[in-house]
Amino acid sequence: MSTLSDRPNTALLVVDVQNGVVAEAHERDQVVANISTAVGKARSGGVPVVWVQHSSDNLVKDSDEWQFVPELSRDAAEALVHKTYPDSFEATDLEDVLARAGIGHLVVSGAQTDECIRSTIHGAIVRGYDVTLVGDAHTTEDLSEWGAPTPDKVIAHTNLYWENHQAPGRTAAVQNADELTF
Repeated sequence: MSTLSDRPNTALLVVDVQNGVVAEAHERDQVVANISTAVGKARSGGVPVVWVQHSSDNLVKDSDEWQFVPELSRDAAEALVHKTYPDSFEATDLEDVLARAGIGHLVVSGAQTDECIRSTIHGAIVRGYDVTLVGDAHTTEDLSEWGAPTPDKVIAHTNLYWENHQAPGRTAAVQNADELTF
C-alpha cells in the first residue's frame, strides 16, 4: 500500500498522447489501442482517468501537434493537467487533483517512455504513490542516432527495471493493458 494512507483509490494517468509527441513513436497505433483499452477498463470500473498534456516551444498550446490523438477522447468530466516539464507533478496541479480524489495508486500510460513516462513514474513513487506502469501502453520515438538505444529496447528496459523497482511502503509493478483490472 502507498505511504499515502488516507488515499485508497486508483487513477489511470494518460501522459502526453498528443499528435506531435507520438507521430513518429514506436508501434504508435498498437500503443494507442492499448491505451484506449486501459481507458475503457478504467471507465468501466469507475476509476478516474487523468489526462496530462505537455506544452513547450516545440509543442505549442492549441496547435494541431498539441492536441490529443484522435483515437482517444477525453470525457469532459475527466481531469486535465497541463505541464511544461517531463515530470507530470512539476509545476502542475496533478497532486491536488489526486489528493481531492483520494488517489494513492497510479496506473501510468503514454509517451515518451525515456522522458516523461520515466520522470512521472519516479516522481510519483518518491511522492508516496504506488505505481503500475502499463507495459504495452507506453512508447517513444527513435533517438538512436543520438546514442540512445532503439525504442523497443528503451521500452523493454523501462518495463524490466520498473517491475523490479522497490521503495519503502510503496509498490512498483508492470501490467499489460489486457491484464488490468480496476
